Formats: sequence, structure tokens, C-alpha cells
Amino acid sequence: MPIHKFIEYLEYEKAYSKHTLKAYSTDLQSFQLFLDCTYPDVDILEVSYKQIRTWIVSLANNELTNRSINRKLSALKSFYKFYEKVQLIESNPMSAHQSLKTQNRIIVPFSKDELEKISSIFGYPKTFETARDHIILELLYTTGMRRSELIHLKTNAIDRSAKAIKVLGKRNKERIIPLLDTTLEVLDDYLEFKKTIVTTHPYLLVTAKGKQIYDSLVYKIVTKYFNLITTKEKKSPHILRHAFATHLLDEGADLNVVKELLGHSSLASTQVYTHTSLTHLKKIYKKAHPRNKKN
Repeated sequence: MPIHKFIEYLEYEKAYSKHTLKAYSTDLQSFQLFLDCTYPDVDILEVSYKQIRTWIVSLANNELTNRSINRKLSALKSFYKFYEKVQLIESNPMSAHQSLKTQNRIIVPFSKDELEKISSIFGYPKTFETARDHIILELLYTTGMRRSELIHLKTNAIDRSAKAIKVLGKRNKERIIPLLDTTLEVLDDYLEFKKTIVTTHPYLLVTAKGKQIYDSLVYKIVTKYFNLITTKEKKSPHILRHAFATHLLDEGADLNVVKELLGHSSLASTQVYTHTSLTHLKKIYKKAHPRNKKN
């Protein structure tokens, strides 16, 4: 099946994450279902852009946002680009497609005060679950790692002598992130509780039953605690990654350093976080520019 072969290519040749593979598969299966219902005699490798346009209209009629539609079309474009590369189709029907216009979303990260409040929530005595939840939030904020990277951390990834942790990022690219002393203290608390949990795998973060933690659990933990201290609408693990990057930039960290810590392949990806520091930049600008200085 064409979709299956493409997903295998992404998995074994491109080393895409399980999350990305699932998203691509879902989007392509959505298009295949549309073809089966609307153009049952048309093979997925023989479609025209006109037929794809019909799918776009149907997605819009189902009230999908332009951002969601663009994501699906990006998967479709990659799919046809692959089959064009292996010469099973003559041309990519998506080659002339232009992405739908979207509004830039401004993500408001958690503030430093909010993150201090989160730390104060975890008092003593702790339980296994509160110790685990604490280190999950601590690692997300003090390292800026992605949720998927957090979930797949292994216990031997921690280098205590170097006060650092090895993270396996997108496309199996490794990077080393420093650990704060306070983070190591929270980690030690968790590891003491973890000694009472029976596990049969190498992963650092586990459930009370010894299973590897999973996407929805991490999301629930983040929303659970931040619901206690903030009224911000958007609460997710990715907002902690935003906070990490924004707070480093606010304190004067070099953009290239932040890029390396985040595991970005290009500086353009990191620059997304700079707009959230605009208020801070304005303060520095007004304070430093000679024409704005008071005698």
C-alpha cells in the first residue's frame, strides 16, 4: 500500500519520531478515505490537483482551521514528493500548491513568577507520584526538552559528574543539556521513590505500575498543576519549552546557544521564540539608546 511504504520510509530512512509518523499516517489516511468516498475509481498515485482541491474545500466546510489543513497538505506534498523521487509518478500534483494563509499565533509562556509558584507547590512529605510530577515539570522547564524526548529519557542518560543529561532528539540526534543543582536535588528525590517501583525497562520516568510514562499523562500533569496557579488559557508541555527559551533570551543568552539547547537544526526555528521577549528588548532598548537617556 502506498501510504504504508511512505511511512516505512519516514521511519527507517528519515528516522522520524513515532508522534510525527502517527500524524503523517492519520493525515494521509484521511485523504485516502476522501478518495474512496468521492473518487472510488481513482488511485491515490493518480490524483490531480483538482481532486485535491475538492478535498481542501471539504476540510474547510468541516470547519478545520487553515493551520490544520496546511498540516494535512504538507503530509500530502511529502508523500507525492517521495513517489516522484522513486519515479512511481511523473510529477507531484502538489508542486504548485501554496499554503493557506494563517494568522500568526502568539504563544504566551508561563512567567517566572508562575514557575516559582509551581516549585513551591511540591512540599513535604512527598509521594512517588508527586516526586515524579515534580521532576517532570522541573526537567521540562530547566532543560527545554520536548515531551517526546522527556518520555524516552533513559536512567543512564544522566551524567552526575558533568551535571548534564543526554537527550535523544528528532531524527535520533543526540545533544547534551546542563542540569542545575536544584534539578539534581529534585531528581534525587524522585529516584529514591523509584527504588520502590518494579520496572522491566531502562526509562527514567515511570508510572506507579512501573510502565513508561506516555504523552497524555505528561500533558495531564502539566495542566493539573498549572491550573492551580494561572488563568492562562494555553497550558501544555510545549509552553514550558517556550518559557525555557524565552527566559534564557530575557536574561541575555545568545540565540545560537538557545538553538543548541533546544535541539533545533536551524536558527529560523529558534527565532520563533524571540517575539515573546519583545517587551524585555524594548526595556533594554529604551534604557540603552543615547537619545532616550535622561540627563
